[in-house]
Amino acid sequence: MSGHSKWATTKHKKAALDAKRGKLFARLIKNVEVAARSGGGDPDANPTLYDAIVKANKNSVPKDNIERARRRGAGEEAGGAEWQTIMYEGYAPNGVAVLIECLTDNKNRAASEVRTALTRHGGSLADPGSVSYLFNRRGVVIMPKNGLSEDDVLMAVLDAGAEEVNDLGESFEIISEATDLVSVRSAVQEAGYEYESADANFLATVNVPLDAEGAKKVFRLIDALEDCDDVQNVFANFDVSDEVLAEVG
Repeated sequence: MSGHSKWATTKHKKAALDAKRGKLFARLIKNVEVAARSGGGDPDANPTLYDAIVKANKNSVPKDNIERARRRGAGEEAGGAEWQTIMYEGYAPNGVAVLIECLTDNKNRAASEVRTALTRHGGSLADPGSVSYLFNRRGVVIMPKNGLSEDDVLMAVLDAGAEEVNDLGESFEIISEATDLVSVRSAVQEAGYEYESADANFLATVNVPLDAEGAKKVFRLIDALEDCDDVQNVFANFDVSDEVLAEVG
């Protein structure tokens, strides 16, 4: 899991700086709008909206854009789209299972884009239920180390429902039940620590180890999926060692 997590964290940091920044902004703004629509426009009363706004802020999305998205979602401003969440399942090269979470206002377009990205990069679309059983929905909080030890973090979050803390190099990853995500994130804040993100993600229960060649193929496929406008998240059950991660750059 460590190699996979480090890869995901590194990728996330690069995404905020590279040419895909506009696409990242669009995804984060969508999240704000949907969270406000489903749980109300008050971040203090809607933890999902609160986390969506924090994530958008940390990725330098302009505050005006965030506020307009919140207002659209809350019905305070016209122009909001009818977003729906759709989960596609598929296979990447080397038998790696993938879950593709889309947020779209056009189901046919999303399905076509996902299918094309998969088939062009050695993957395939799978029937519903074919791979989802290999994943569990979990709460994931990422926080920078800032001189803290694993024990410091554990002491702060254990009573809030945290189950494990993983060292990702420059940051810590705190895993919990998805239902404990808000309490774990709150415990981090109450301890006076910073956090980078707090999300309910799908984590694999069984991982497929990849060599450098296999990792390159899977990474290319995930990049292609993440380039699709309707794709919000891609979850996959691969594992890469630190050595392989260093080899593929």
